Amino acid sequence: MEHLITKYYKDLFLSNRLFTGLAGVVLMFLMSFFFPWLGDVPLLLFLVFVLLVVIDMVLLFRIHHDGVFARRNAPNRLSNGDDNVLTINLENFYGFKVQLGIIDEIPVQFQKRDIWFEVSMKPHENKIIDYKLKPVKRGEYKFGSLHVYVSSPLGTIQRRYTFEQEQTLPVYPSFLQMRKFELMAVSNRLSEVGVKKIRRLGHSMEFEQVKNYVAGDDYRTINWKATARRGDMMVNSYSDEKSQHVYCLIDKSRAMKMPFGGLSLLDYAINASLVLSNIAIRKEDKAGLITFGEKIGSILPADRRPVQLNKIQEVLYKEKTRYLESNQEALFIAIRNTLKQRSLLVLFTNFESLSALERQLPFLKRISRFHLLLVVFFENTELKSLAEEPARDLEGVYIKTIAEKFAYEKKQIVLELAKHGIQSILTAPQNLTINTINRYLEIKSRQSI
Repeated sequence: MEHLITKYYKDLFLSNRLFTGLAGVVLMFLMSFFFPWLGDVPLLLFLVFVLLVVIDMVLLFRIHHDGVFARRNAPNRLSNGDDNVLTINLENFYGFKVQLGIIDEIPVQFQKRDIWFEVSMKPHENKIIDYKLKPVKRGEYKFGSLHVYVSSPLGTIQRRYTFEQEQTLPVYPSFLQMRKFELMAVSNRLSEVGVKKIRRLGHSMEFEQVKNYVAGDDYRTINWKATARRGDMMVNSYSDEKSQHVYCLIDKSRAMKMPFGGLSLLDYAINASLVLSNIAIRKEDKAGLITFGEKIGSILPADRRPVQLNKIQEVLYKEKTRYLESNQEALFIAIRNTLKQRSLLVLFTNFESLSALERQLPFLKRISRFHLLLVVFFENTELKSLAEEPARDLEGVYIKTIAEKFAYEKKQIVLELAKHGIQSILTAPQNLTINTINRYLEIKSRQSI
């Protein structure tokens, strides 16, 4: 009996309605001093109020087992930088309408204290609550318990139910973004997210088949004879050159630790690498991966088997930013020892000044002698916004001038790389994936590898 009392005491919470009612009763007692004709009315109101509280306790606590049920449904893993949908299943076992307040103990990495849901449920009703979480770092995220606070129609007290649902979910590179691009590629709708339709340079590619026309196909490939014979629009399909090697080279040095929109530059590069590798495998090319900082990290030889994408995800999941400058000489040696044929190398890195490029340029030139090198680096969007703001005082003029100088140096880096025959992409972090895919498709169409 003592155990039950202790248990119920811990789960009993007083509501705002209870305090409002008590305040009203106290006010009536005060008024009775000034208005004697009120007599025993305040006492009667107090007794009625106490009776309502007792009835409310009986309604909520007469069920010894759980009067409500709650369960969190989460995916097996979360996607970094994306809105991940989680659901809470609720069921009311009480024979009357209840008001529920739900608190979900989400991982501390989100730093959110407002995960509170209010739901009204009829007797024996089921409901589902959806909400979204957006992680910005890879790693393990630990979820805690679900707390449900139940109020009866009287609403003077609340009973708390705690459902132990501790679980740890890994946050992987953005596989939701990868699936989004994959689905759009299947339905020929990549242009909706900014992927350009690349014009083929003639039809030097190998003829593959005659197929039905779908939205987005080039009108110049219409096969009029087959169209007249079938009575339906038919087009010639040409296959790109296959089995080319595409490597993503990911710089993990301190230059990639800079955050934009909550994600570090390294995470932007990792998410883009996953999408690009998937597109390359779908194009029947072989995708590989090399990560490096002050020393070589992971090396995954290029392959196009379905398991390759899982291997890439597992490698990228574990990568972390280093705190030293990248060693391009070690990268060059690793490339020479690993890559035995000419490949497309997409180097994700960052240069904040021309002097930073000049330290790495000799090794980039040596790499580009043997492979097609594409250097991808980032605009500093904060400096860009400062450069575009009008200066209102002398300090603003200095800030604007310095911001414009750094923005100009970024453009000079592009020209310097082009002078040595090295292709490059200067992109804002949020446009990284789109711009990288566009350049890859352009390189494929030109048969440059």
